[in-house]
Amino acid sequence: MPYERFTAWKASHELALATYRATQSFPKEELFGLTSQMRRAAFSVAANIAEGSAKRGSVEFRRFLDIAVGSLCELSYAILFVTELGLLSREEGQGLEELRSRAGRLTWGLYKTVSRRAKEARRRAGN
Repeated sequence: MPYERFTAWKASHELALATYRATQSFPKEELFGLTSQMRRAAFSVAANIAEGSAKRGSVEFRRFLDIAVGSLCELSYAILFVTELGLLSREEGQGLEELRSRAGRLTWGLYKTVSRRAKEARRRAGN
């Protein structure tokens, strides 16, 4: 299935774009620090869903989804951190966190769906 059809990928792509936009106003001295870290984490979510969807087996796809979930957790802390530092307003931080939370719920849902289908396929193969 093409990755663009996954709702989790769409939400993660939206999150990556929003993160890039939000970090454009960060101080130049943060370009290789917080700016880069947040952008890489946000991009990693959508990229891992895309890459994992191209794998032949559900075990590999789940591994990539695990990485995506880890990146979502990393980004959650980064959003909290930069908001408390004052690099994002409370409203900007809250908006970004809402996008991150939605992407997280959808990515976790995709993980559970892939896991369930793999389990059902193994059960059918065993019968």
